[in-house]
Amino acid sequence: MKKIVLTSPSSFGQCGSEPFDLLTKHGFDVINNPFGRRLSEEEVIELARDCVGIVAGVEPLTARVIDALPNLKCISRVGVGIDNVDIAYTKTKGIAVVNTPDGPTLPVAELTLAMTMALLRRIPQAHHNLKNGRWKKEIGNLLYGKTVGVIGLGRIGRKVAAIFRTLGNLVIGYDLVPDEDWANQNSVTISSMEKVLKEADIITLHIPENPDKSPVLSKSEFAMMRSSAILINTARGGVVDEEALYEFLKNNQIGGAALDVYSKEPYDGCLIELDNIVFTPHLGSYAAEAKLQMEINAVKNLIDEMEKS
Repeated sequence: MKKIVLTSPSSFGQCGSEPFDLLTKHGFDVINNPFGRRLSEEEVIELARDCVGIVAGVEPLTARVIDALPNLKCISRVGVGIDNVDIAYTKTKGIAVVNTPDGPTLPVAELTLAMTMALLRRIPQAHHNLKNGRWKKEIGNLLYGKTVGVIGLGRIGRKVAAIFRTLGNLVIGYDLVPDEDWANQNSVTISSMEKVLKEADIITLHIPENPDKSPVLSKSEFAMMRSSAILINTARGGVVDEEALYEFLKNNQIGGAALDVYSKEPYDGCLIELDNIVFTPHLGSYAAEAKLQMEINAVKNLIDEMEKS
C-alpha cells in the first residue's frame, strides 16, 4: 500500500524543498495543499482520504474529519497550537499527534515587537500617506517607559516578555498556571488578568482559544483598558471579540490594535474600515529561516511516529 501524506499548510515548502525531499526519501507520496489558504473540513476529507499522515496547519481536524480518514496514523503539526485537532478523539483512534513547540517562538515574538512599533510610530499610516503623494509627518509615541502586559506566559509569551525587558520596559504578566520562579528570575511581575488590562500600556496576547470558543477579551475586558492602551494579538483570532474591538477602536476608547489572526480567515470584516489598527495575514511564523526549520522538524516528527507503528 502506498504511504501518502497530506501537507496542508497553505505555503508549505515555499522556503525550501527539504521537507518534501525528506518525505520522498522515506518513501512517502505527497499531496500538497492546492488552494493556497486554510483548508475546510470537506477539503481535508477529500485530499487526505487515503493518507497515513497529515503534516498539519490550522485546518479543522475534527472527529468528523478523522472518521473519514481510515488510514490516518499521525498528525504532525507545523507549529505549536493543536486546538484545531480533536485530541480526545484521536486518542480513541490510536492516532499520534505531535507538534513543533519551539518553532514559532522567535518569529512570533519578533512580529509582536514589530507590530508594537508599527502602532506606536504610526508607520503604516506614514507609508500609506507617502505612497499616495502626501508628505505628512505622523506623530507617534515612544516605546520607552511603557508598561507591557503579556497575557499567556508559555514559550512565546516568555520570549516576548524577555524582548521587552531587554528594551527596558516594565513587564507584567498573567498566566493560568504562572511559573513564579521564572518570573522572579526574569523580572516579570505576575498579576491578575484584570490588573494587566488596567495597568498596561501595551497588551499582547499569547493564549489559546477557550474550549467553548468564546472570546477571552470582549466588552468588559476592553472597558478595563486605558484609553491610550494598544492591543496586539498574534495568538488566535477567536480570543478577541472583533465586533466589540471595532466599537472601542471606532470610539477611541482604546488607542489601537494590531492583529495577525482573525475569527474568520481571510479576514474582510468591519475592522478594515479603521485607521488605528494594523493588519497582517496570519504570518506570525513566516520568517524564512524559522518556517523552513519548523517544516523540516514537523516532517521528521511524522517520520519518527510512522516508524514506531
